[in-house]
Formats: sequence, structure tokens, C-alpha cells
Amino acid sequence: MTTRTYRPTRAEIAPGAIRRNVERLGVLVAPAAVCAVVKGDGYGHGIVTAATAALEGGATWLGVALAEEAFALRDAGFTVPVLLLSEPVAAAWGDLVAGDIDVAVYSQAAISAAQSAAASAARVAALHLKVDTGMHRVGCAPGDAIGLARAVHESPRSRLAGLFTHFATADDPASMYPAIQLERYRQVDDALADAGIGGYLRHAANSAGAIAVAGSRFDLVRCGIACYGIAPSPALQGRVELEPALRLVSAVSHVKRLGGGEPVSYGCRFVTERETTVITVPIGYADGLPRSLGLNGGYVLVGGCRRPVVGTVTMDQLMVDAGDLPVAVGDEVVLLGTQGDDEIDANEVAAREGSIGYEIVTRLGPRVPRVTVGPN
Repeated sequence: MTTRTYRPTRAEIAPGAIRRNVERLGVLVAPAAVCAVVKGDGYGHGIVTAATAALEGGATWLGVALAEEAFALRDAGFTVPVLLLSEPVAAAWGDLVAGDIDVAVYSQAAISAAQSAAASAARVAALHLKVDTGMHRVGCAPGDAIGLARAVHESPRSRLAGLFTHFATADDPASMYPAIQLERYRQVDDALADAGIGGYLRHAANSAGAIAVAGSRFDLVRCGIACYGIAPSPALQGRVELEPALRLVSAVSHVKRLGGGEPVSYGCRFVTERETTVITVPIGYADGLPRSLGLNGGYVLVGGCRRPVVGTVTMDQLMVDAGDLPVAVGDEVVLLGTQGDDEIDANEVAAREGSIGYEIVTRLGPRVPRVTVGPN
């Protein structure tokens, strides 16, 4: 796509908010270090912008999900430790070792591939053993951890740089499962100590764990969504001061006055109850908005007022019932963020869609320009 932009739709990114969020998280978890997770293009905020701001806020590590994301950081000039949080495909190991990327492992095949790549480059691979303590996504079984740790520790071509796990329910303060996962993790950690294996970073806490599970902070915390000012769940809202770093805005592109009984958008699933003003906004599901936003009680802010999205969101546009509000083409419309005294946050939108705030910001597509705003 051309770099020229004419549509008023944009995501305003405030690096200063990311920096302040990371600073606050650092104070909360000290003396643990902060690994700012910038996967998913910095949770939709831009990977370079997010990484730069997080490091300015005191993060000393960066976390990614893909080898490609790790290389993007190195290509952008970042020299800090970068942790790839899942095992890569075999073909990536040579570049990962050459790029000095720390990598998660949880299988003998990955450990062998890492050591082979390191031997070819006359280097030592920094590996973090991930233990599946109950999330059951990736990770080795606790009973296999000792053997795998030995395979890493005893080779001259690899070092055990970390031992970690991931919580399934840390965002639910009522859940007892984090305590169960922590106990399983500690048992593995103790077994490694008994085997004479040490010197590695211990890390378990994601954003929710860092905020709500104090015993999980260990040496390093991997904070993702909280860096961007979004609480890991509504239940954790307010536990630590966070500033949303993304404001999604557009503008009115068309205004029409409709009488009562008029259908709006595909499927005619919304019908006006009385005479009203309906406005069109140039943003749609091709930009990452839920198609059902207007069917599930979604709102936007316009003229300092909260007004409902109506009908089905279309690929490139959505409609809003402005009632009798005086509106004109070009008036600002806020889909995420503040306008006047009101705010729509990602968790609010997510709750209406049966989802989580993470999805709302990360699904914003490349058609939405990211524009940095405010002082750093």
C-alpha cells in the first residue's frame, strides 16, 4: 500500500504512556527485572515504538513470539537481551544463534538443533527451559525437566540461561490454579538445585502474575499487555496505575437524517425507532474491528458524547446513531480512548464481544496508520 494517507482513521500511540507503565511495573516487581513482551507488533502499538519506550521505562529484556520478531529487533539496532518464547523451526537456529537471541526450549530435538547451530558458529546457545506446569500449550513435562536441563547444562555449546513457566489463570484473583502451578515450578527448580544445576534466571510471571501473584516474580517478569496500559482482566483493573497507550480515532465521513422504521447496514439488523441522525465512520472489519460491534452494544465517542454503533460493521465503514446530536463531516470519532470526560477502553469493547482486551488492540490491521503522539 502507498505510504500516503488520506483517510482520517489512525491509531495514536503514546510512547510516554508505555514508558510510564513499565516504570510503575518495575517498581511493583523490584528487585525482579522486567522483560517487556513486544510480540504481535508490540500488541498492535508498533514493535520498535513499544520496545524503545519500554527500555526507556527500565525494561532490560524484550520478549517475542516469532524468530522474525527477534530479527526485526536486531535489525532495528536493539542490542539488549531478546527472548524468543517458543521453540523455532529448525531452519531458524543458525540465525538465532548468530543474532545472540535467547530461545525457549522444551524438547530434545530443539536442544540438539540449537547445539548443532552453535557448534557450526563456534558459539554458545542461550536456552531457557520451559516447563508445562498446567497451561498445556507448550513446555516439557515436569518429570522430563531434569533430563532436558542436563542436556543443555552439560554441553559446551549451550547454557541453561533460564527456567520458566506460564500461568493459565493469573488474571482471575479467585483462582487457586496459579498456586498449584507455582508449586510444580518450584519442585522442578529444587530438583535442578539438587542436581547441581544453577546459575539460570527464574521467571514465571506474565502481566497478571506480576500484578496479582507476588510469589511468582522471581528474577524476571514477562509483562505484555500491562506495558500498554491495559489491565490483564477487568478483575485486576486498578491494582497498578496504568495508562492506555493507544487511542483509535477516525472522523465523520457522512451524515444522514433518517425517519423511524429505516434499516441500517447489511442484513437490516438495526431499524431506527424514531427520526434520528445516522453518521458513517470510515473504519471497518478490514481494519480489525469486530463485525458484530454494532450488534453487541458497542459505542463510540463523538462530540463528547457516547453514541451507539448500529447495524453490522462493514468491511470499510460503520454507522453510528447520533440521535439529535449536532454533527458534521470531519468531526472526530473515538473508538478507543478518551474524548471529553468519557473513555472507551479495550476491555470494555472486549467484554461486549466475549473476548479480552489483548485481542482488540492486536487485531488492528496495517491499514490503520500508527501515529506517535505526545512527549516521550
